[in-house]
Amino acid sequence: MEAMTGGKFLQKFRLYETRSKFYLIGRDKSRTHWRVLKIDRMECTELGVEEDPTSYTENECQELLWRIHEGNRLTGGLKFVTKCYGIVGFVKFLGPYYMVVITRRRKVGTICGHEIYSIGKSEMIAIPSVIVWPNVAYSRDENRYKRLLCSVDLSKDFFFSYSYNIMRSLQKNITEKNTGQVVYETMFVWNEFLTRAIRNHLKNTSWTVALVHGFFKQSKLSVSGKDFWLTLIARRSRHFAGTRFLKRGVNEKGRVANDVETEQIVFEDTSDGIPSHMASVVQHRGSIPLIWFQETSRLNIRPDIILKPDVDYKATRLHFENLALRYGNPIIILNLIKTREKKPRESLLRAEFAKAIYYINKELTEDKRLKFLHMDLSKLSRRKGTNVLALLNKVASDVLDLTEFLHCEISTSAKSEDASSGERTVAKSRDDKSSSDQSECVAKLVPLLLQKGVLRTNCIDCLDRTNVAQFAYGLAALGRQLHALGLTEAPKIELHAPLADDLMDFYERMGDTLAIQYGGSAAHNKIFCEQRGQWKAATQSQEFLRTLQRYYNNAYTDHDKQDAINVFLGHFQPQQGKPALWKLDSDQHYNIGRQGTLKEEIARSFIKRSLSDGNILLENSLPVSNCDNGRNNTALLPMQQLDDIREPSDSAPDISICEPNTCSSMNYGTVPGRHSMSEERQSYLKRLGYPELHSSNFLDLDLLSSSGNSCDEEVFERSSLINSPMDEISVESSTSYSEQGHVDEGRDDTDLSRSSSQLSDVRDYSDRFANWVANGGMLCY
Repeated sequence: MEAMTGGKFLQKFRLYETRSKFYLIGRDKSRTHWRVLKIDRMECTELGVEEDPTSYTENECQELLWRIHEGNRLTGGLKFVTKCYGIVGFVKFLGPYYMVVITRRRKVGTICGHEIYSIGKSEMIAIPSVIVWPNVAYSRDENRYKRLLCSVDLSKDFFFSYSYNIMRSLQKNITEKNTGQVVYETMFVWNEFLTRAIRNHLKNTSWTVALVHGFFKQSKLSVSGKDFWLTLIARRSRHFAGTRFLKRGVNEKGRVANDVETEQIVFEDTSDGIPSHMASVVQHRGSIPLIWFQETSRLNIRPDIILKPDVDYKATRLHFENLALRYGNPIIILNLIKTREKKPRESLLRAEFAKAIYYINKELTEDKRLKFLHMDLSKLSRRKGTNVLALLNKVASDVLDLTEFLHCEISTSAKSEDASSGERTVAKSRDDKSSSDQSECVAKLVPLLLQKGVLRTNCIDCLDRTNVAQFAYGLAALGRQLHALGLTEAPKIELHAPLADDLMDFYERMGDTLAIQYGGSAAHNKIFCEQRGQWKAATQSQEFLRTLQRYYNNAYTDHDKQDAINVFLGHFQPQQGKPALWKLDSDQHYNIGRQGTLKEEIARSFIKRSLSDGNILLENSLPVSNCDNGRNNTALLPMQQLDDIREPSDSAPDISICEPNTCSSMNYGTVPGRHSMSEERQSYLKRLGYPELHSSNFLDLDLLSSSGNSCDEEVFERSSLINSPMDEISVESSTSYSEQGHVDEGRDDTDLSRSSSQLSDVRDYSDRFANWVANGGMLCY
């Protein structure tokens, strides 16, 4: 499957230097195409690059180098510097430009005959000659910026290809013909900023490689005596990128934190290396698309969640519009956060997310409405006799009925051409002006079935529970992919099949990698460990150690890691006379050298780390304490201000609710009807803006309720998965009827659709109390 044998994609380079210039000699894999790039070393602050338009043979290139050596003999001649495999980019701090090059690479896989590489080693080389270096090149700040950039370890979890657009899914490569500089501007190319200067100057991408950050694994597996290749790719977005507590939710441009596209590609292993068919499926994970965040704390392992109200859900709308542009419709949301907590954290985000989906759907046509499923995975996993993976697999199967997947074949003419010549068609050039560069291989792939829409999965961090759900979806998809390729008779793989164990290893490794990148430790894989039958005590010890590791990194190392990411991505560009990055209060002030005055930046510093790319970069930002507390304000509100929305429970403390003239205390634990909402209660919540919704609008969830017997502490309302999100606020910390021994003998436990409005609640709430809950402030004056 060597698609590009003899192609003109520059893959290997040798760097030479004279006193005044660098000469980068690049050649293709077949050693028939040689090019020369000249870099000026006498310029201190500007980048001077010039591409020789001539295409040389190997002998001609050697003769050229000899002439350059002879012409510079008096100043030391031409010296060899290093061999390399592409330019990562150019960067400038306070002094000269530096060039970052790949000096060692590793082949990690092949797609459509195109080789995929990871970085083994990289090097940063100063461009100017030492005789013209300014003094600032040796300054303490300059060296600190260099160390900061080098702390982004390119040898971990970065991958690239010379001839295949690895930053895009297989379906996008087939259906969209964008090449050259356009693909560098996609959200998954992490060195877009570093390569921008040379790409804009040369108007091509011949000398640079586009780096994707995330996870890549490819391996040969077997089913029914037939071998096939399985490839799992995770692409992390460079937009709103960062670490766990410093990047949360969505910014005002609709970009979410921890935005990851996962692609699963399957093709048969053939003797000639040319498969007849390929199959691919894409899924997505990303932070809850509300404007919320958490302050890092060295004293609190679970910092409070803070929500910034967004009356019209503009940022949330933008996010889902972006998903629709990327993947089409339907957009299916699998929300795995908790519905019941003693101290509401996730559950209140869940209610607000449900409300956002409800209001967005009201303005969409039926075919474009968001489809959603709110599923408390933590609660389900604690139920005795409940197989969480089996439930998720059923959900995934229903999702795949809606989205389907990509199934394509290699055209017969292409196969015969390859068989006769031993190679695929050679692409002409990587230059943007070429019309047949990286699309040559995908032009031979004929789609038989296209994926429409995408499954979007999230938990609170989009790491642990999300990874379990993505495995279940991947397993359901793999069964259909293998069946479409003719490798299996049935489109389903059982959870205890050896192939399921192999796939679990793929997703477990991916989960660990993504969790380290975003959260600071490997993922919590309790459900995977239970599925494999591992010793429970060992699993608990491992989970505890990973919790400690994640806490330490979040509290002590993530700030420096975030600074390094901001420099690498170009979010912060140092300038003389401006404050250094490490002197700023927030990682969000990366634009200090590009727009706004220092006075404006100081004003912004009242707002701590969390919101990025437009959330707080406003011309007239004010300290939070000065924000108006009106109903439609955009101040940052702690989620705890909404605590009293939930229904009273046995675990809730006594709370005094004061009216203007009297103040009476009521014990929440003695209130009858605390297990559901009355019509008055529903009316109250509607006044606060919370709609009455079910937990899914595309899936019959009876299959989840009848999954097995619950343990005693989890008898709490099997129907919590299909109740209104507002119902779940009301029963946030309450116990169920069965816990109190008040089960109706005539009630059918499988009847999960009974409306909570049929139950009574003697509590009523005044408009004054509702206004206090909505707007904060003091109830008693």
